[in-house]
Amino acid sequence: MDVSFAAQTKSELCRIVNLSRCCRKAECYGLLLFAKNFSWQAISITTEHPEVARRVAELTAETAQVFVDVATRITRRKTNVHTSQVIVIGEDQRTRLLEFFGHTGQEISLHLNYANLENPCCTSAFLRGAFLSCGSVTNPEREYHLEFVVPFMNLAKDLMLLLSQIEDVDLQPAMTKRKGAFVVYLKGSECIADLLTFLGAPQSSMELMQIKMLKEVRNNVNRKMNFETANLDKTAAAAARQLIAIEVIMDHIGLEQLPEDLQEIAQLRYENPEMSLRELGESLSVPLTRSGVNHRLRRLVELANGMAPKKDSLDFE
Repeated sequence: MDVSFAAQTKSELCRIVNLSRCCRKAECYGLLLFAKNFSWQAISITTEHPEVARRVAELTAETAQVFVDVATRITRRKTNVHTSQVIVIGEDQRTRLLEFFGHTGQEISLHLNYANLENPCCTSAFLRGAFLSCGSVTNPEREYHLEFVVPFMNLAKDLMLLLSQIEDVDLQPAMTKRKGAFVVYLKGSECIADLLTFLGAPQSSMELMQIKMLKEVRNNVNRKMNFETANLDKTAAAAARQLIAIEVIMDHIGLEQLPEDLQEIAQLRYENPEMSLRELGESLSVPLTRSGVNHRLRRLVELANGMAPKKDSLDFE
């Protein structure tokens, strides 16, 4: 099974090591706070990424000295997708963990406790944990979209504020509601690439920008080909009208009755229907510019229009 871009990004983030104590705490906080359950009744996170489950278990044990239970089961047998659930078992263990992060577990409205972001470096670690817990990023081959699916409204608002306050980047996060959850999302390749780099996934960020550049080149080539095809079609249609006009003139009065300049261009076009205007001009006894050739051919079409019945009129444009 191919690894999705989101899974690849999360794997890259899970390979980050040698974090300071404060950043390990901040990342662990982000992982657990944005999980589905974070209260005295239940603290758990469900993920399809075994590396994320392992990282939650390790950080929780290391930073808060709280141990978790990890259960894995198959949720989609056809695609062999395994889901891991990381659970803090026991009310005493949950209480200890909540107190470690400055929560009671009985909050009416769950908010971000900024005390867990002790230093400026902790913002990146905390947001990395949040993304590993509830984030996803779409394959840039399809579209540019990164999102966090947050279970609580005020927590989603806190996340939006934190994202908008990151220095030196203009992320412009937005929020919507989907199936009872609150989705904080980013659009635009530059915003997403900047955030991935900030979280610690420069390889995924670079891949996104490379895909973007490749798509732009591909689109430019397609636009150019479409433009050239349209021009060829237009040129062919114009040449066809000119040939019909010449045949009308030949049937009615004959080319020998035309002025010499029109007679020469008519004969040349009739014998060389594939020639461009430039090539026609260069082949005349007295070379003529593309505009001059075009003018003479217009005169031929106008003359033929005067000879043909109204219903058979040959519009030059």
